[in-house]
Amino acid sequence: MEPIHPWETPPGRGDHDAISVTSWVSVCPRGLWNVQQKRICDRSQQTVLNSGNACSSGYYPRLGSLCRVRVRLKASMDDTESSTSGRENEKLEVDPDLSASDVTESVVTSFLRRQDSVLQIPLGDWTTLKLGEGQCDVTEACLERMRAGEKCEILLSQVENGPDVSVPQPSDGNLPLCATVELQAFTPGKESWEMSPGEKWEWAKSHKERGGVRFRSGDVWGAAHSYSQALKLLITLCGHFTEVEKKGHEHEAGEQSDTNAADETQQLPSADEFKTIKAELHSNLSLCQLKLHQPERAKASATKATHLEPGGAKAWYRLGQACQMVNELEEAKRAFRKLLELQPELPAALKALKDIASREKETNAQLGLRLSKMFS
Repeated sequence: MEPIHPWETPPGRGDHDAISVTSWVSVCPRGLWNVQQKRICDRSQQTVLNSGNACSSGYYPRLGSLCRVRVRLKASMDDTESSTSGRENEKLEVDPDLSASDVTESVVTSFLRRQDSVLQIPLGDWTTLKLGEGQCDVTEACLERMRAGEKCEILLSQVENGPDVSVPQPSDGNLPLCATVELQAFTPGKESWEMSPGEKWEWAKSHKERGGVRFRSGDVWGAAHSYSQALKLLITLCGHFTEVEKKGHEHEAGEQSDTNAADETQQLPSADEFKTIKAELHSNLSLCQLKLHQPERAKASATKATHLEPGGAKAWYRLGQACQMVNELEEAKRAFRKLLELQPELPAALKALKDIASREKETNAQLGLRLSKMFS
């Protein structure tokens, strides 16, 4: 069989449409995958759903949007190419009476995140997803670039040098994996910059909780992604908490004329609690990176955690482990000694220091042997 090549962006197919190809990398339970998305953009398309319905075609799903989506596998990339050329003017059939309330009242489809799946979504059926939850990363990333009533095609291939993973393959067993994604309708969502501090905080907490669930189930890649998503949102809150910390308790002495602002403040943690949560996220991310054999990243994450929360024992232990892995033994010793200050006689820290001493002794012996040969 001829080798399969990634899609290239072909010229437009007339006055009213053009083909757009977008590429990115998505996280799946056991690794990273390259994704190419091909969309036929109809420039004449105005509104797929009636005014007041789920969404105008001029807008895209955002964080919190409920999306009615269907994903179907294709037999091969050749089949994908032929279907595009043969049905270039095909429009997704949409119920004209489908309203925003219909989508809002639909129940988010519940399904388990599977270790052996890339697409992470029931295939062939209409499914309701809440964008931003990260249940199926590939599909969600596609939806962020789609309009209501639009269909796209995707091509997936594993990132080179990534871990081995069993994936749902086409019947001929060849990769890359080919599929179609259809977006029937969606409810409005928000960009992160449109959210209030309270909304961002709730999303960050949900990402942190989801990361813990994924880690305990063995989905380390997914857990790392969830912790990273939470940290991205918390970064946008740093200015708010810095301002609160500067003011101290001054705002409590003044009158709060705006009830909504007062309610918003009550939903948020204190500046100290914010630092603690942020430190925990960096520490948890460091643990994931250690398990994914990314010691340099693990060291950076653990270092951030220790700066935010110097009393966090787990972060110091993970920093010591990361330094050991990159052979920075002096820094590793400092991390483990700091850990012993926090938790004296901790067996893991004592053993780590003993192992480092053995490695240093062995290294010094080898160096001494080489020097003796040079001057003998």
